[in-house]
Amino acid sequence: IQLSTYYRFVLIVVFIVIGSLEMVRLYLGYSGNLQEKVPELAGFWLVTFIFQLPLICFLLFNEYTYVLPLERAVHIIMLCFLLYEIIQGYRSIKQMTDAQVEKFHLQRLNEDLEMESLETNTRAFDGVRESKKVS
Repeated sequence: IQLSTYYRFVLIVVFIVIGSLEMVRLYLGYSGNLQEKVPELAGFWLVTFIFQLPLICFLLFNEYTYVLPLERAVHIIMLCFLLYEIIQGYRSIKQMTDAQVEKFHLQRLNEDLEMESLETNTRAFDGVRESKKVS
């Protein structure tokens, strides 16, 4: 099967974009996961969902190209991995944001308790000072 020049160009661009996006995805996923950074992990998830998934589906389900059986098998495996990554990425982002929100609220509660303790100690000290002035 002979492909048109335009179609060959599109396929080459798709393969280059997939390779480039894979490097970006690996960096975002690695740094977001190990350093528990929500923006990087969300970037990984968005790049996977918005760019990588449609491009792999294009290569897999496009009927105007001659796809070798090995190539189809690799694309099916990659599609399965991408779907798994999308599901687990969403769950990880949700768990990470919930944990960070909880940590933030505990930190605020701790600061409020410290301020309350400081105010109580200040009032007690003022009370002792006033009682010494009276006597």
